[in-house]
Amino acid sequence: MSDFALNAYLAIALSVALHVGWNLMARHAKRECDPLWWALGAHLVLFAPWSLYHLVVDTTWTSALLLALLVTSIANPIYFLALRKAYHYAPVALIYPMARSSPLLIALWASLFFGVSTNYLGWLGLAIGSVGLALLGWSARGGDTRHALPFALLAALMTSIYSLSDKIAAPHLPNFATLMGFISVGYALSFITLSTLRYRATQRIVPPCAPRKWIMLGGGLAIGTAYALVVGAMRELPAALVVSLTNLGIVAASLISLFIFGERTAWRLRLFAAIIVVLGIVMLQMSV
Repeated sequence: MSDFALNAYLAIALSVALHVGWNLMARHAKRECDPLWWALGAHLVLFAPWSLYHLVVDTTWTSALLLALLVTSIANPIYFLALRKAYHYAPVALIYPMARSSPLLIALWASLFFGVSTNYLGWLGLAIGSVGLALLGWSARGGDTRHALPFALLAALMTSIYSLSDKIAAPHLPNFATLMGFISVGYALSFITLSTLRYRATQRIVPPCAPRKWIMLGGGLAIGTAYALVVGAMRELPAALVVSLTNLGIVAASLISLFIFGERTAWRLRLFAAIIVVLGIVMLQMSV
């Protein structure tokens, strides 16, 4: 394994840790406080001025990078809107694993449109991982699943689209600051879109309450940094593998809730589903 590939795996591991940390923090925020809105806003305050400057100054702009930025910036707000709509009908524990079942789609689009080949073991690993994520979501079924699922699947579709555009952009972004700037463009549009819809629905932009300050700060530090680390890892590894590896965060969060927080609902199915997800990832890694 090259030093660059090793660094990519370390970046993914750090991204997973940040992602799990944010999810555990968000557990302590009320849903009506809209912690995602606050986290996006905190990210923009903390990182946007610095990172956008470096994105403009340090980057050699090409048509491929501009197209990738456009696609990611459109897909990101749709992803957040789809997630938000799905969460209106069903709990996060059901929706999020479904929304993250995108690696199979990523490999499919990469094969159809970019000629990227995946062997039989890789396809089998992707399929098994998707089944595991579906089972993990199903273990937390509740609410209006019938209306929630189409929006969860739309979120998965958007993830597959912006992951491929991120993969195209990654080689053109020379440092971490430009990676964060690339992310900040999509997050800014997502924040504006969510704020606009909130204003149309409630006649106010700011949610009626705010999470604790440490949750807002933690979210602001974690969500963009975790995403930028993933995009950086795509310089060395296939997009479908990178996104699959980040799904270890969902497995970790599920196991933490099971063994640390004592959430025993459907624990056998959740444990089985987590094992299936890990098995799929191992098979995909072996195929690379």
